[in-house]
Amino acid sequence: MLAPAKVNLYLHVLGKRDDGYHLLDSLVVFAGIGDEISASECAELALTIDGHFADGLAADQTNLVLKAASALREQAGVRTGAQIRLTKNLPLASGIGGGSSDAATTLQALTGLWRCDLLPGQLQKIALALGADVPVCLNAKPSFVGGIGDEIAAAGPLPSVWLLLANPGVATPTASVFKKRSGPYSSHARWNRPPATFDGLLRHLEGTRNDLTPAALEITPAIADVLADLAALPHCALARLSGSGATCFGLFEDEQGTVEAEQLLRRQRPGWWVRAARIMM
Repeated sequence: MLAPAKVNLYLHVLGKRDDGYHLLDSLVVFAGIGDEISASECAELALTIDGHFADGLAADQTNLVLKAASALREQAGVRTGAQIRLTKNLPLASGIGGGSSDAATTLQALTGLWRCDLLPGQLQKIALALGADVPVCLNAKPSFVGGIGDEIAAAGPLPSVWLLLANPGVATPTASVFKKRSGPYSSHARWNRPPATFDGLLRHLEGTRNDLTPAALEITPAIADVLADLAALPHCALARLSGSGATCFGLFEDEQGTVEAEQLLRRQRPGWWVRAARIMM
């Protein structure tokens, strides 16, 4: 099963709770690329990891995949285990929800494998306990995310949109970025009606931003190069940071322009991770 990359088209920080969690308003979409999760019957819970970014990930209970599997097994009263395989295609600590999407996809895969009979909303509660980004990854469709990640509303169908994702190969821990964030808080930026055209989507996004960008730039200055290079590509309509970074995205209207931009950026920056993908609906 695909565990798709999560992209924040905008991310506003609205405030901060007494417990340290930040309150957000974000438009989240999912790219048609990501990690891969598979699961088969096994007496015990076990995880194997392969893929380009497998190094640096432990196949033990510190991994969100096994945490998700253990939480689901306990809640559903399952007595058997599973052999889980994670193919890690997305860079680590990169602002595109790799670990959260892996956990959400694991919950979905094992719910089917174990034939779990869960009450409505129970899977969402398990997901939220794993991390603020995990619940929205269960649905993997355009969504507005509020609260600390626990308030999710459908954003409606979007026009055809393509993304070019680029990462300079520098891990940027989310907690460090949020800790460094400063300045005034923003307000909601949701629409009442989904835009019907690519230009309509752009007009809405022009009034938004990613409030974590200044803090992420302090921690990972290379993000400035990524944003500048994306913005300079032919047909790129918008370049912005996703989440806490360091992955940035360029917004494109069609596949051909995105693929051509991908090839160009790969030639210019051979050491970067660069991928083109369509937004999933």
